[in-house]
Amino acid sequence: MSFDVILLKDRLCKTLCGEVQIHTTRQGYLQILTPFTFTDGDTFQLYLQEMPGGGVRLTDFGHTLMHLSYENDLGKLREGTRGKLFDQVLATAGMREENGQLVFDTALESLGTGILQYGQGLTRIYDLTFLNRARVASTFYEDLKERLYSLVAPERIQPDFILAGETDAESYPIDYRIEGKRAPLFLFGIAGRDKARLVTIVLEHWLRAKVEFDSLLIFQEQQEIPRRDLARLSNVGGEMVASLDASEDFQRKIIKLAA
Repeated sequence: MSFDVILLKDRLCKTLCGEVQIHTTRQGYLQILTPFTFTDGDTFQLYLQEMPGGGVRLTDFGHTLMHLSYENDLGKLREGTRGKLFDQVLATAGMREENGQLVFDTALESLGTGILQYGQGLTRIYDLTFLNRARVASTFYEDLKERLYSLVAPERIQPDFILAGETDAESYPIDYRIEGKRAPLFLFGIAGRDKARLVTIVLEHWLRAKVEFDSLLIFQEQQEIPRRDLARLSNVGGEMVASLDASEDFQRKIIKLAA
């Protein structure tokens, strides 16, 4: 290798030092300026506080969560799968939340590493908000439940329903049984190919058993289901909603069949 490693280290240090600066705000706080930004261009807010024991604390003074609250429900960030991921990100980054502030304590001699670690932690927390659009299966089912219970009275919904008195009913469960207008409504959430195949088997079983019901299938992303699997499911299923994000379609079909 022909690189001059010493020269590269020198230039790298100068570049990084030029990107990270410290200045005193009007309120007397020490603010650390970095190139870290949100996708809308706003910069991360990092401040430095001296700790009684001789260490230092990095804090955002609550700016990160406030910024996220503009377009996100922070309550969801602390619940269910999102909440577990949020806690995991904090633990991995060595951060914690205190009264809305995200803080990171470190020794003065480790401040440089701490700034990079803290910035990475803030980035990962911001990335959690993309679950609103690209939700993983577990949050899809949580969101489906929340949406359903906001449209239908809870006493009319029976989750994880097993048809009593039917042979081998435990092998063919229904995600939700809802009191329908014409017949009981069997509602299923479908997060992927495997669930699509399972629902096909369940619906085929109850159709062969001559059980009277309507069905509503809610997909995480219908376009992600292989064509053959979707075709088989379409043969036995009733109404479908292509994505939980199609909230108006979901509401209209729930009202049509049950609400």
